[in-house]
Amino acid sequence: MFGSTAVIRWMGAVGRFWYEFVVGDDWRISTGVVAALGITALLARTTALPVWWIVVVVVLALLPLSIRRSVRGRRTP
Repeated sequence: MFGSTAVIRWMGAVGRFWYEFVVGDDWRISTGVVAALGITALLARTTALPVWWIVVVVVLALLPLSIRRSVRGRRTP
């Protein structure tokens, strides 16, 4: 019994780690990156054009939004 409980705890800890690592403080940014990766993968399979730049553009667009949201949240009244 103890072995299965330890495995379940370990799996929960691993799940929490990956959630915090991927999603972090802002789920909107991670959703945008996942959407960009999905669109890039879809376009890469359906067209012969180079589409690697889509992820770069999306990340560069989301970065200022993330920084602004972070700075706005840290201001003290």
